Amino acid sequence: MNSSAPDSVFRWAPYWILAFVALWPTVGVAEAVMSLGALLGFFLMVWQKLAHRSTWLSREAWLMTLVFFLAYWLPELFSAFDAINAKRAWREVLFDLRYLPFLWLIALSVSNEKGRQLIFSGLAIISLFWALDGMMQVLTGFSLGGAMTEDRLSGIFGSDNLKLGLVLAALSPFTLDWAYKRGGVWAWCGVALLVGTVVLWAGARAGWVMFGLVILISGWQVLGRKRLLLFFFASTLVLLLSYFASPELRARFERTETALAGETGGVDHALSGRISIWKTALKITADHPVNGVGVRNFRDVYKQYADKDDPFISADQQGAYHAHHWLLEVLSETGVIGLLCWMTGFFAMWRAWQWSPPKARQLAFVPMLACVVVAFPLNTHLAFYATFWGGCWLLLLALYAGCLGARDRFET
Repeated sequence: MNSSAPDSVFRWAPYWILAFVALWPTVGVAEAVMSLGALLGFFLMVWQKLAHRSTWLSREAWLMTLVFFLAYWLPELFSAFDAINAKRAWREVLFDLRYLPFLWLIALSVSNEKGRQLIFSGLAIISLFWALDGMMQVLTGFSLGGAMTEDRLSGIFGSDNLKLGLVLAALSPFTLDWAYKRGGVWAWCGVALLVGTVVLWAGARAGWVMFGLVILISGWQVLGRKRLLLFFFASTLVLLLSYFASPELRARFERTETALAGETGGVDHALSGRISIWKTALKITADHPVNGVGVRNFRDVYKQYADKDDPFISADQQGAYHAHHWLLEVLSETGVIGLLCWMTGFFAMWRAWQWSPPKARQLAFVPMLACVVVAFPLNTHLAFYATFWGGCWLLLLALYAGCLGARDRFET
């Protein structure tokens, strides 16, 4: 059986993954690339079985991607049977089947050294390019995404899609690792200050928490304790300059400070009304504890469970679209069944890390760190069952699985 065509497609797989990420600011186009990538991944896996090409994707990587997919997808399926908006829930169930072959494609792409270098370097360069574009907007007010018309930095994503800070923070482990391997400590520090400044000006406090965790963990490894303290001192200077240079950023800091008062109203104000959303999510969970109201159905029942003075149902607003925390999103939309599936997935991640050889852990450390900060529970989150953030989350999981189960994981 002639395998030249699949081998050629396999070599192009990393570029397909990078195209998907590079097109994130376009949203719809990125989703189309992902869907085509799912077909490509399905084709490659079928060919692997028919041609007995076990050298493409290891059994361990295949099993991990399957477990991670099921931990994400089964809650959707179980929640759909009695969902409030059954049409939307079942559409999500069917559409999200494409994630499994796409996860295979991602894991295949990092199954060898060349693929990992392409993917990791590509993600770092894309992220660094977005950060430079964001810095241009800081200095001039303009970027490739247009003028800064909102109260925060938007960068290449545009003022109607304020995800720049979150995305840069999620990809920062790749950016910092790439900088350190090519330029040492000084390159790491320079890139960290650049990306950190843009994340700060982007204004998403969830991004601040994510990036802070990355700096703490990566910096401890690269700089050590003493030099990390010096870096934090330099970062404080950048923070002060940003504080006095941007009235909008100063307002966000002042809003954050109200949480220190300890009163519920102050915390809710500091978190942009998140407390109101979380209280409503808990009420929904209490009323639908087994399998939730249905994936992506949070918006359909929000007004029914919200307090009368809830800010998200005032005027013409119909309520929040999601719970703004992955744990409450899973509980309210998919119930205890969904949470058990997610906990099973996290347990599988932990056990796979424990069972893997040291070389595999080294290969998988960067995507592992990205997964940890994206799902860090003491934070607010985008919707994990939305196409954009769900695709980002599953990308990181597949990179983790592919690296941990890489074909060269036993080499020294």
